[in-house]
Amino acid sequence: MNVAEVMRAFTTVAWLAALAVIILVVVRAGRGTPVKGATAAILGLIALATLLTVVSAGLVFMQPEQRGVVISALDPQGYRSEALQPGLRWVVPFFENVVTYPISRQTYTMSIAPLEGAVAGDDSVTARTADGQELFIDASVIFAIDPEKVVDVHIDWKNRYVDELVRPQARGIIRDATSQYGVEELVTSQRDEFKDSMQTALAAKLAENGLVLIDFVLRNITFSPEYAASVEQKQIAEQLAQQAAFIVEQRRQEAEQARQTAQGQADAAVIAAQGRAEARLIEADAEATALELIAAALAGNQDLITYNYVQKLAPGIQVMLVPNDNPFLLPLPTLTPE
Repeated sequence: MNVAEVMRAFTTVAWLAALAVIILVVVRAGRGTPVKGATAAILGLIALATLLTVVSAGLVFMQPEQRGVVISALDPQGYRSEALQPGLRWVVPFFENVVTYPISRQTYTMSIAPLEGAVAGDDSVTARTADGQELFIDASVIFAIDPEKVVDVHIDWKNRYVDELVRPQARGIIRDATSQYGVEELVTSQRDEFKDSMQTALAAKLAENGLVLIDFVLRNITFSPEYAASVEQKQIAEQLAQQAAFIVEQRRQEAEQARQTAQGQADAAVIAAQGRAEARLIEADAEATALELIAAALAGNQDLITYNYVQKLAPGIQVMLVPNDNPFLLPLPTLTPE
């Protein structure tokens, strides 16, 4: 409770006390027992109540979030040029009165949801884009009265600045800005630019009328049912196209994997064939060398073949019988007893 309210409470008590004394005097006088000093008490209480009334009528306590416009019958222009600042202030009783205005932040919301906006029901802004599409835009305007221009706001708008300034200016600017963009731009690449353009234009309009724009919130953009259906169909088509592209890429990767596998197998076969060929060449070189050595050995000893033949038949053979009508494969040496 501030000082001004305390003074008003004392004033009320003083008047009630004066009334109570008057009633008491009248009752006692009706019974024939007058109260001594009643007149002085009544006059004193009335004087005190009057004084308190005058004082309380002139005291005004301004809250920190308030500013006061003084309407004065003593000023030639009808009001004080400076607004009352926070704290306990004094105005001339009965000749001046104070109209208070909030300087704290206020929010005005326009929404398609029935219970979210400042106006009951669908209060979204209906606007058309540059390509003729109808949109329903939800937005919130966060603003405050400029403390230095409270008197100007009172003179120009009084308490009508929300309904007759903020609301119509915001709705008009939203419609004008929407008409500058295509619908695809508003929902993709140009949404931030769209919001910034509206905020800049609205800030300038409010500043001209003593208000400060704190923020402009683009809450939602709703499409017409026809366009929403077409967007849904487009998204479905894009998803199907992406799925088809994914399948094609998957098949391409599988084909590439099969090709690389076949290439690897072919490379392995070539390497294996090369290895076998090199091994055969080495083997052939070895056989050729062996044959050369054998030929050289045979050239020096003609009976070496016969000796090897006999050794292959059985180890330690001394006598071999053959049919008399079969020729010898190899010429046998003449065997003579020791």
